[in-house]
Amino acid sequence: MLDAVAIASAAIIAWMIRIDRFDQSFPDQWEEYFKDSLIVFAVPMALLAMVSFKLYKPRRDKAIAGEIAQICKASIASIMLIVVALWAVGSNRLAVVGPPVEQYPGWRLATDPLRFQLAVFAVALPATVGTYRLGLRLILRSMRRRGVNMRHVAILGVGRLGQITARTLTRNSWTGIRVAYFISHHEQTNRTKCLNLPVAGGVRELEFILENKRVDAIYLAIPSAMSAQIPMILRQLERFAIDVRIIPDVHLRYLPHNMAVSELEGMPILSYRESPMAGIGGVLKRVLDITGALIALIVFSPVMIFIALVIKFGDRGQVIFRQQRVSLGGDTFTIWKFRTMRAYVDKNGNSDDEEWTSKNDPRITRFGAFLRRTSLDELPQLINVLRGDMALVGPRPERPELIDRFREDWRGYMLRQQVKAGMTGWAQVNGLRGDTSLRKRLQYDLFYIRNWTIWFDVRILILTVFRGFIHRNAY
Repeated sequence: MLDAVAIASAAIIAWMIRIDRFDQSFPDQWEEYFKDSLIVFAVPMALLAMVSFKLYKPRRDKAIAGEIAQICKASIASIMLIVVALWAVGSNRLAVVGPPVEQYPGWRLATDPLRFQLAVFAVALPATVGTYRLGLRLILRSMRRRGVNMRHVAILGVGRLGQITARTLTRNSWTGIRVAYFISHHEQTNRTKCLNLPVAGGVRELEFILENKRVDAIYLAIPSAMSAQIPMILRQLERFAIDVRIIPDVHLRYLPHNMAVSELEGMPILSYRESPMAGIGGVLKRVLDITGALIALIVFSPVMIFIALVIKFGDRGQVIFRQQRVSLGGDTFTIWKFRTMRAYVDKNGNSDDEEWTSKNDPRITRFGAFLRRTSLDELPQLINVLRGDMALVGPRPERPELIDRFREDWRGYMLRQQVKAGMTGWAQVNGLRGDTSLRKRLQYDLFYIRNWTIWFDVRILILTVFRGFIHRNAY
């Protein structure tokens, strides 16, 4: 949004300079202001170019100079896109003919109003966007130096590489990345301190440490002599929904040029795993969730009121069933559903039943069976979506006790927790609901996470309308 304002400001500046340069008058119709200033072309084209140059990826540990360089490249691409768009619609309707060419000897750029405006815009665009982004980054850096907007990480490795990693992260406090503790790269250790930071234990206690001392990410800084441990460590880390980054024990110049790698003050960082929802993708997904949930609540509100009345006066019990489920990062939340069973619930609405519902389950009421077959019992989860507990699309949320069981039995199961749990998902629209294969469901969930785009979400939502509500496995 701020980029759009900056782009529009650059377009207006270029237009005002053009008017002053060629002694032109302002248009009579209000809509001509948007056309003559090229805002209708500049804003979407420039935003598209900035997306293409990855200016909406998280840049917490990236240098400001690199971002400014990308802004300049995106500005050049924006001008090219605008020229193509003007050619497509015909530029004569936008360009006002100026004074005779004889009065302006020299290059045609100075005599053609539209070309002059585009030239000024080419300078104003990187200036406005770059200036505000520079200011925003400086404000964020100042906040992070004061302990605001921090990300806490653990470093696995207490040797030379681990200490270099810790010193580099600490020295660059503007990143907002704070080292919480070390984990020794040895099986066991008696060491309790490293660079005045606690050493929580060795590799043997890795899972216990991460369960009891939660962090946002873990940096693997293992010496090359012990690199054979990395596959085993990565398998252990599959049980935790945290970002994993590897610090290779080699200098940046020795890495292949085609390898995707970032660096911080000369220290190379390989991202082994990151959440796909980081950056602009997460923002777009949240906008889709809020918009979709609000529309669905308006459309289904009469149905929800009717269902609530039937449950309240027909079954004479609680209308809403509440239960603890697990979502993003392994955090728990209270999910809302219409009550469909006669199962006991305590005063907080939590069920004491830890078993999955089976087909023809005797606890299901007659009306509850209808709600389950049509998936209407899940409509209250739209409120969970608005609250931010869930998303419209994502892996189905499971109960904490089942998560603890599955994370031991199913390799990679915890990777599902790198995205928010959803009301519908790729597995659900493909019939994997109810008492179906966990292995197959996990495969579909991981496919969704690895291939996520906002358009993939839209596709799943459309498929949900046609085959996600009623299915033979919904019970």
